[in-house]
Amino acid sequence: MTYDENNIFAKILRGEISCKKIYEDEFVLSFFDINPQKKIHALVIPKGKYINLDDFACKASEKEIVGLIKGLYTVAQKLNISSNTGKGYRALANISENGGQEVPHLHFHLFGGEKIGKMVE
Repeated sequence: MTYDENNIFAKILRGEISCKKIYEDEFVLSFFDINPQKKIHALVIPKGKYINLDDFACKASEKEIVGLIKGLYTVAQKLNISSNTGKGYRALANISENGGQEVPHLHFHLFGGEKIGKMVE
């Protein structure tokens, strides 16, 4: 599978579609989900062109990998849901068709602000 330059997250990264930004640095962009599933529902996406977590693990530089992990933590802190500032959260990445991935750009959902419940129902 090749990266789709016209996926919604690619368009957000290029500034063609607006978002309610939470955080941005050289490696990630984070914004609120337009269809929140929990009290707090943020997305964190790498700025590189990666289809999913497998693609990222194979192709990303060490700096990008560290940048993504630190970006997830920074966003959780900003939203007051990290284990240091809140009561915790769930970070979820859906990978490929059977994993439920809908947008072919690696993204993590951060859910928090309330008890999240069972992982899989």
